[in-house]
Amino acid sequence: MAPIRRLVLDVLKPHSPSTVEFAREVAASTGVAGVNTTLLETDREVQNLRIIAEGEDIDVDEVERRIGDLGGTVHSIDEVVAGERLVEYRDQPQDWSPS
Repeated sequence: MAPIRRLVLDVLKPHSPSTVEFAREVAASTGVAGVNTTLLETDREVQNLRIIAEGEDIDVDEVERRIGDLGGTVHSIDEVVAGERLVEYRDQPQDWSPS
């Protein structure tokens, strides 16, 4: 099976634990070499995060379990890069729209 190299998640979490703790917990998952966590939105009770994890062979189930253990919910998996190398997104002609 092809290894997962990048995982981009949309996560809803309570204010506590902190965004820092979420990043550290995801980074401790099997196969994760680095994590970028961005606060997208906050309201009275919850925060919305974008979590980007990269590594050699990310254990997606473990990442989702760790997020759940901290009280978070994965709303969506927004990007997955799998295979022997990272493939970067490139705009395609059909993505362009005139002004």
